[in-house]
Amino acid sequence: MNKGAYMKKFIRIHIGDLHASKEPAIIETVLGSCVAVCLYDGMERVGGMNHILLPGEADLKNFDTSARYGINAMELLINRIVALGGDRRRIVAKVFGGGNILPAISPGNRIGSRNTEFVLEFLEMEGIDLVSQNLGGRVSRKILFHTDTGYAFLKTIPCVGQGGFVSKELTLLDRVRIEAEESGEITLFS
Repeated sequence: MNKGAYMKKFIRIHIGDLHASKEPAIIETVLGSCVAVCLYDGMERVGGMNHILLPGEADLKNFDTSARYGINAMELLINRIVALGGDRRRIVAKVFGGGNILPAISPGNRIGSRNTEFVLEFLEMEGIDLVSQNLGGRVSRKILFHTDTGYAFLKTIPCVGQGGFVSKELTLLDRVRIEAEESGEITLFS
């Protein structure tokens, strides 16, 4: 038997990238606050993944159709899968990422949460079944997605060293608040 016949092509994607394939391939990416959506049509055995940096869409007057932005990344990936023979009605999704890896950032400004909300709303609005997800938390993730089987493998990566950083920042914030509340002399300059 020829071992090479069973080797899958290995594709690494980064922020703003996407890849879809009808040929067996393994797509890899590493996520923090970004979100990766893996789409798969099991009947045609075609799948793909994107790596979304920000929710929403690119300003097409100043940028191209960058997959860094959620709406662009989702439409581009769906269109590629359909172009490879996939049927939009059979596509299912697996979603990963959206980690809040910098806990000192206020909850309303956490890009991981905003990315997650965008993707989940998009899938629901488009009628794409979400069959698996691993979202949020304070971890980074490494994803390996097999385009021919739809299998996704996940390895969580703890964010080391942030606990001390966050603790120091919060201590300094408390000290500044106390100092600001203490009364002091006012000097007027004329």
